[in-house]
Amino acid sequence: MRAALLRWLGITVPGFFGLGTAALAQTLPGNGTAPVLAAAAPAASSALTAPALVAQSSISAGDTAWMITATALVLLMTLPGIALFYAGMVRQKNVLNTMASVVAIAALVSVLWFAAGYSWAFTPGSPWFGGGQRLGFAGLDLQQAAGLVAVSHIAPHIPESVYAMFQLTFALITAALIVGALVERMRFSALLWFVGLWSLCVYVPVAHWVWEPGGWLARLGALDFAGGTVVHVNAGVAGLVCAWILGPRQGYGREPFEPYNLGFTMVGAGLLWVGWFGFNAGSAVAADGRAGLAMAVTHLAAAAGALAWMLAEWIARGRPSLLGLCSGLVAGLVAVTPAAGFVTLRSALLIGLIAGVACYWGATGLKRLLGADDSLDVFGVHGVGGVVGSLLTGVFADPVVSGARGDVLTQALGVAAVLVYGLVGTALCLWITRLVVGLRVDAQSELTGLDIAQQRERLGH
Repeated sequence: MRAALLRWLGITVPGFFGLGTAALAQTLPGNGTAPVLAAAAPAASSALTAPALVAQSSISAGDTAWMITATALVLLMTLPGIALFYAGMVRQKNVLNTMASVVAIAALVSVLWFAAGYSWAFTPGSPWFGGGQRLGFAGLDLQQAAGLVAVSHIAPHIPESVYAMFQLTFALITAALIVGALVERMRFSALLWFVGLWSLCVYVPVAHWVWEPGGWLARLGALDFAGGTVVHVNAGVAGLVCAWILGPRQGYGREPFEPYNLGFTMVGAGLLWVGWFGFNAGSAVAADGRAGLAMAVTHLAAAAGALAWMLAEWIARGRPSLLGLCSGLVAGLVAVTPAAGFVTLRSALLIGLIAGVACYWGATGLKRLLGADDSLDVFGVHGVGGVVGSLLTGVFADPVVSGARGDVLTQALGVAAVLVYGLVGTALCLWITRLVVGLRVDAQSELTGLDIAQQRERLGH
């Protein structure tokens, strides 16, 4: 912690918690943390410090091909992964509205990302916010002369258009995850206003703090390989605030809410499992050994999470369920996300097992304690899983894997900062949305179902 604070203040520290600069030089660029470590090596003194144009010949064809593939995999997690995962758990009268919400969010956030979000998140500026070098669709497609291509200072070996697209898929799924906490009662127009505000005012600053080398949490040494805080803690606390402010659905706790089709949910969970390889292994930003290990630990943690949730449910309720297995594998995936580029297979197994049990409690006992109708357990799975995984990254991060040693206090600071900022920022975005269009549908519309009330569509029989 002391060394991290000195680095943040700009004071040179020999090595990294006892590691020499040779180990740092071998640290490969992850989703924003590793470039900070690599900067300590003498060989990095000539590295780019801002988006720039480079010779096309300096681009790695292999890394670019992998990152395009990883980007497609992560996009698959949202469309159709999250859409199916959530639609299967809501009541039949709200299935189409749930799917429409995910599709509309993907479209809206994509436009906002290229217009402003990417620039504010991933260009150098202050420790709190990007400097805007790519603002207004500028620069990503820039080729001033033949043989030149725009690159990011974070990933100078792939085209910046690919890197920006990869990071877009993280912004998409983070916003889409929040839908699970507010389904069956929020106005469609309100959802779009809220998500637009939240993406730019909450997600973008947090991404800059953690993943842009000049961000304040990155400079402190907080480890988040692929989104434990930026994606999951962020979306989890936002979902919890939405559930609190919107209030419970009519009949919540008094009548059964039968899921429409858990087969949809299982297919969505499968797409999430497969897509998560792009999520975590892609965050190595290279087709290399670290990406391969990240893929393996991701798979193992998902399997462990599914087994742990299944066992916990079997003991508590006397039987396992398909929904529990799907939720458990997602819990394992969530928890290993911040750790994927820093831990061994044994550590990933432990992370998955702990997360499966913790998230089962988050979706049951903790949910009752919090008193929120978090409809599809966004906080219970993503919030709790993100917190658990981020803290365990501080415990299990192995310098042999990446050159980085974890610090639990630094990890806890990162988690606390995102929780507090996300809570306040989400509440403000909802307050503004309420002033503009209102938040909740009327009682009759909720009773009829949002498919008819909001989309004027009905699911066929």
